[in-house]
Amino acid sequence: MTGFTLNGHPARLTVNPTRRLSDVLREEAALTGTKVGCDAGDCGACTVLLDGQPVCACLTPAARAEGRSITTIEASDPILDALRHSFLRHGAAQCGICTPGMLLTATALLRQNPAPTRAEAEAALGGVLCRCTGYAAILTAVCTALAPDPMAKLTGAVGEAIPRLDGAAKVAGDLFGADLWQAGGLVLRAIRAPHPHAAFRFGDLAGWAADHRAQVFTAADIPGRNAFGVIPAFADQPALATSPTRFQGEAVALLAFEDLGPTPDLSSFPIQWQPLPPLLDLALAEAADAPQLHPDRPGNRLIEGRVIKGDADAALTKAAFTVSGRMDTAFVEHAYIEPEAGSAWMEGETLCIRACTQAPVMDRDEVAAILALPPDRVRILPSAVGGGFGSKLDVSLQPLLGLVALKTGRPVRMTYGRAESMASTTKRHPGQMRATLGCDAEGTLVGMTFDGSFNTGAYASWGPTVANRVPVHASGPYRMPALHAKARAIHTHGPVSGAFRGFGVPQATLLQETLLDQLAEAAGRDRLAFRLHNALRAGNATATGQRLGAPGIHACLTALVPHWQRALTEATPHPTLKRGVGIAACWYGCGNTSLPNPSTIRLGLTPQGALVLHQGATDIGQGSNTVIAQIAAQALGLPLAAFQLIGPDTALTPDAGKTSASRQTYVSGRAALAAGAALRAEILRRLNMGDGARLSLADSVLTATEGGQTASLALDPLPANAFGYALMAEESYDPPTAPLDAAGQGTPYAVYGFGAQMVELEVDITLGTTRLIRITAAHDVGRAINPTLARGQIEGGIAQGIGLALMEEYLPGRTDNLHDYLIPTTGDVPPITSLLIEVPDPEGPFGAKGLGEHTLIPTAPAILNAIRHATGVVLTQVPALPHRLRAALREAGP
Repeated sequence: MTGFTLNGHPARLTVNPTRRLSDVLREEAALTGTKVGCDAGDCGACTVLLDGQPVCACLTPAARAEGRSITTIEASDPILDALRHSFLRHGAAQCGICTPGMLLTATALLRQNPAPTRAEAEAALGGVLCRCTGYAAILTAVCTALAPDPMAKLTGAVGEAIPRLDGAAKVAGDLFGADLWQAGGLVLRAIRAPHPHAAFRFGDLAGWAADHRAQVFTAADIPGRNAFGVIPAFADQPALATSPTRFQGEAVALLAFEDLGPTPDLSSFPIQWQPLPPLLDLALAEAADAPQLHPDRPGNRLIEGRVIKGDADAALTKAAFTVSGRMDTAFVEHAYIEPEAGSAWMEGETLCIRACTQAPVMDRDEVAAILALPPDRVRILPSAVGGGFGSKLDVSLQPLLGLVALKTGRPVRMTYGRAESMASTTKRHPGQMRATLGCDAEGTLVGMTFDGSFNTGAYASWGPTVANRVPVHASGPYRMPALHAKARAIHTHGPVSGAFRGFGVPQATLLQETLLDQLAEAAGRDRLAFRLHNALRAGNATATGQRLGAPGIHACLTALVPHWQRALTEATPHPTLKRGVGIAACWYGCGNTSLPNPSTIRLGLTPQGALVLHQGATDIGQGSNTVIAQIAAQALGLPLAAFQLIGPDTALTPDAGKTSASRQTYVSGRAALAAGAALRAEILRRLNMGDGARLSLADSVLTATEGGQTASLALDPLPANAFGYALMAEESYDPPTAPLDAAGQGTPYAVYGFGAQMVELEVDITLGTTRLIRITAAHDVGRAINPTLARGQIEGGIAQGIGLALMEEYLPGRTDNLHDYLIPTTGDVPPITSLLIEVPDPEGPFGAKGLGEHTLIPTAPAILNAIRHATGVVLTQVPALPHRLRAALREAGP
């Protein structure tokens, strides 16, 4: 029995005194606002206040709460409420999974120090990790929470920095995959391969199941196609593997046991493993005599993409200056704070699955294929998503949940532990890249060769996308008369490599932009001026032969000029601390590469006057719920406050495509623009009013006013259609692209986004450590639909780029937690100046371009270029860990 005060009220629960306080709060007190991201005190998402002091509830035994006061995110408190308001105002909650921990930690800080400095806030919040925001908005929100600053009254028009529409849920402890389930069901656990390559044999499964009051499911129980993959032609990953397994962490069996019963001893599960020689080295895997991972494929090469324009070798032979180099990158973990979680149940003949996902329709179709169901018998109801960054595009536990719910008819739930999540889900592709770049005597680029091998791991996942996207982007956002670029996706027994914010472009840009710096120096040119001289301009052709109408890279670089000039004068001589300034640029095609990429949006008015937006784009923190609604409202001409939002649900919303490739603002935004315009046109037609009429909605009456004339339309007499709407518009948009030919020539993307970043840093040449001082980022967004959300994407992307450059390296079987695998904390991200550049693209909604991926791409190469500027050292491997930088400094000599 444990008695305590919970959010100001007496509470008494009968629990094991050694049970985690996080479990007690979530499972017994039903306060799921306390999030669990690691169960090890590494992430801080579970932070609650114990007698006013922040503690990790996952490390606190229930016995410690006896007779004490506990405050969770569900509490009402003046300081906590002020912080909620400030988080909304400053856009400090993106996905929202870390937000409860941040808010409660900040509450304790402000009780002691009502006006903290940024440094004091950094120190206080350092134990709570955020993977989305880059911390800047959080720190601002905390430092100004108690200062008078009423939220401005905004209409929600395009261009206004309104708070995110789902923000109130975020600051209240939103419902994620692990937070909502049906009581009295089953809990699932997976048995996973402990080796990167192994044969296995089951023992007495029926006897073990009977002894442990559990049910066991294996690949033999899967009724349909036991293979999934985001690209149907390459679907090759089993939901439950047969022998042999191909990577460490692969699931081979599924256990289901009573939710309220004891957890079986998984160590006694009857399975015998026979480790087999793993093929882990990328170069060995490419060899002609290498063992094949997939017998049905010739060799281990999954696919090769290429772009060939002109004669690059001849151009480089004639170049006045050339530079060559290599770059090796590691596996990188997505490290979202929410591990995979979800639940499933049957509603009649329909299988319902609620889980964290970036692609609900893709999930539905893959689960249906695995379980041999028609798609209309599977319903995906996405939960709030606690970070995705690409990995939650692939299914994980969805088919496992569906299998057991379908077989047993009972509700089920499953939550991955942090180690399980890191072992079994996708990573950023490691790359081994080589390139040569050349220019003429005037500093004009003449040609480039690029060759890259990318470790796609055991299964295909997004390997084909990476292999095809990298050559298109290999030249960077510059005029490149001649290019020969090739990229291959290669199978190994490593983790499955999938989508991670950039689909291979960040890796390629590391090599391309560091070589560009060296080429500028060889040609005797200022590094920024060199980029400006070669930047793509309107009407220029890309390396695929596509003519661009609105490239914003020249404007981005120009915006950095005064910052660049200032930074170059601030280097301070010091015997061991060397200051450097680096720059890098990027471009990124929004959406699929030369493939159909449609989104559909539905907008309707009920006879009762409710205005409803059905948009199936999953918001993983980037703000699509808000941005798409702003676009629809502007197109329709009714205030955003009048809208009701129905978010992604495969039974209720049309397919808005996957949340990936920086496509939602552009593609789904265009569909929302079309739906709003179509509904507006229908209203004006019925009212016999012109395009310039002003609309208003009161109760169930639409009114249009123009030039002193007014007309009204009552909705309640109108018959409702099959969706329940008196008036409705449903519109789709598919970007106009063209296939790439054998030489990679064509129109792979209709819209590109552009960006450039400048990094100022300090290197301690004795320790090999790097301290970031300031980052200035200029990104062409076309049109900033919501400036606060756009800046949040820039700051969050930069934080992930910092991790890529300086600290993040996933080592299979070793870095299976957020203590050994380091991601940036509050103290690792310097002040960021975000410059929103608007070069409207005619294809984008109100000129908008995508932004999510672009913000990460230039950060890491700008850091490496700043390190080279400070020390003269050319780094060819990331992350630039201190021991690697020290080794490079020793090799370079005095």
